[in-house]
Amino acid sequence: MNQWQWPFSVAEAKQWQHQQSLLLDHSPSDVKPQWIGGADIGLINQGKQVRAAICVFDAQSLAPYVAVIAVCDNQMPYIPGLLAFREVPALVQAWRSLPVKPDLLLVDGQGIAHPRGFGNAAQLGLELNCSSIGVAKSRLFGQHPPLTASLLQAQPLTAQQRQIGWVIRTKARCNPLYISPGHRISLEQSLYWSCYCLDGYRLPKPTRYADILASARRNQAQISAQFVKGVINSS
Repeated sequence: MNQWQWPFSVAEAKQWQHQQSLLLDHSPSDVKPQWIGGADIGLINQGKQVRAAICVFDAQSLAPYVAVIAVCDNQMPYIPGLLAFREVPALVQAWRSLPVKPDLLLVDGQGIAHPRGFGNAAQLGLELNCSSIGVAKSRLFGQHPPLTASLLQAQPLTAQQRQIGWVIRTKARCNPLYISPGHRISLEQSLYWSCYCLDGYRLPKPTRYADILASARRNQAQISAQFVKGVINSS
């Protein structure tokens, strides 16, 4: 990732994303995770730093096991479609400090539901060679039919006449989620595992916890206390 330290050519970065997207594997995976992770980032200190959190859960019970928080300097401005270049390095730093590595990683953001098919979940999954899924709170790319009022009735998200993900309403009176495979997982599996991790809230449990820790929200102490091995701060 060192070659993509800001400033860099936006055109070259977009071309690189397109080339890297060709390396992604979306064939059905035989993954039977022991550990499921959630990943998210937040900007702190008036946007000068990136705070990345990866939370690890027992795959059978979804009990919180361990989390790592890493803080890195942010020297890159907001560039739509290129946010992974400021997010992934901090998440990789957090990953390296994990005492156990997730077999499956749910990432707050986009997998292949991205203009060049290479959102942050795809980039992180390829970088770590880990099965990854993008679970986004808003649509970046693609179209979908209207959602019904029924919960957990997924609609395909499509672009250029092919399916790139799913749109699903996970809680009543809440906006839908946009789910897409990142790396080493299929479209169908990305939907299955995202729904598997739901526990009554809009967001799957792994990304919901990661969001709280990454954004340093007021209830982070309550969340941190639930992890068996605690929360590790990586510098």
